[in-house]
Amino acid sequence: MAKKIKYLRVNSFTSNPFAGNPAGVLMGDNLSDSEMLLIARELNFAETAFISSSKNCNYRLRWLTPTSEVDLCGHATIAALHLLKENNKLAENQELIFETRSGNLCCGFKLGKYFMEIPIKIIERFEEDRNNILSALRMNEKIVNTDLPFLIHNRILFIAINFLSDLNKVSPNFIELSKITTNSLFKSIMLFTLQTNESANQAYSRFFAPAEGINEDIVTGSANGPLLLILKELKLINSNSRKIICTFEQGDILNRPGRVSVMYDQNKNTLFIMGNAVTVVSGEFII
Repeated sequence: MAKKIKYLRVNSFTSNPFAGNPAGVLMGDNLSDSEMLLIARELNFAETAFISSSKNCNYRLRWLTPTSEVDLCGHATIAALHLLKENNKLAENQELIFETRSGNLCCGFKLGKYFMEIPIKIIERFEEDRNNILSALRMNEKIVNTDLPFLIHNRILFIAINFLSDLNKVSPNFIELSKITTNSLFKSIMLFTLQTNESANQAYSRFFAPAEGINEDIVTGSANGPLLLILKELKLINSNSRKIICTFEQGDILNRPGRVSVMYDQNKNTLFIMGNAVTVVSGEFII
């Protein structure tokens, strides 16, 4: 007998159905690993989230691209929280714990926004030759803030760009960039600038991960979280208060703007991303 599995397409980090980063999300208790991969391939989003039961946490959460399972995904987690809330399994001011490949993550819904814990890793300086990276990005070094080092967090390379206009002109050679990121200390690159489209926000970014099948991601929660730590490390934001809160921009260049709020508690050493989400499509798989 055929199985019928309901799914949602949810746009994360926006309240606009034609903005933000889309993800598929569905309950996966009755699905095999191969069926999950086939569904992720059929939906063909950067990531699809699968929620299932867990013996030790509220739920187990897995993220699949059209080709493989990944360790962490911010926007698909926000989408998963949205599905739970739409089905009355998540309420205002409620926290829950997801069992994931990146450990147990505290997530929930508070003050009208979904929130997700981001694991904190050691920040490392990139000391190797920059020329191949700049060449693959098709960037002149003049647009890079050469006073600041390249930094790596959780295999994401962060590079500071001076001006928003220059960042929006970057057009990488994705074949060459994929080769570099396949055999390197980093798997992806986030370019960022302190110039923003909206004055209330703290940074604007673009994210490239061609080796993982994502030439340019629309809004990357798992990178925007660490971006706050990068700005703190580079002394580009005020870090005197116990809780540092920033809002970052991404996706504008792709005509799908998203906004990610990030909070770092210096006493607890905890990092959270926060954002809105909206259901765009509701459907059913028959497999």
